[in-house]
Amino acid sequence: MSDEVRDNLKYTDTHEWLKLKGDTAIIGITDHAQTELTDIVFVELPEVGKEIKKGEELCVVESVKSVSEIYAPVSGKIVNVNEKLEDTPESVNEKPYDDGWLVELEIKDKSEMDTLLDAESYEKLL
Repeated sequence: MSDEVRDNLKYTDTHEWLKLKGDTAIIGITDHAQTELTDIVFVELPEVGKEIKKGEELCVVESVKSVSEIYAPVSGKIVNVNEKLEDTPESVNEKPYDDGWLVELEIKDKSEMDTLLDAESYEKLL
């Protein structure tokens, strides 16, 4: 079974995805990333209101086999976090592009999105 890659998203070479929604972006980890991590048991989310730069650590995902930093695909301010993950971190495994999203970020500079991969480029990377 190959990893799901959705056409309407942007991707990073560190396996984060970004979905643009006006001036904000919803961010999560890709299907490939959650498969590699195996069973996710804890997600350490950042605080709402925190300013973050592209490439900085956004949050931490713990699985049964490792602890992984998730990096910000773009700079901005965190406006929302997926609090449901505190009780159901396995959502990241089950629906990484839907219920398993991590944070919502108010984008500071949309031109940073130009460096992200489209679905076709991300599939080639895999």
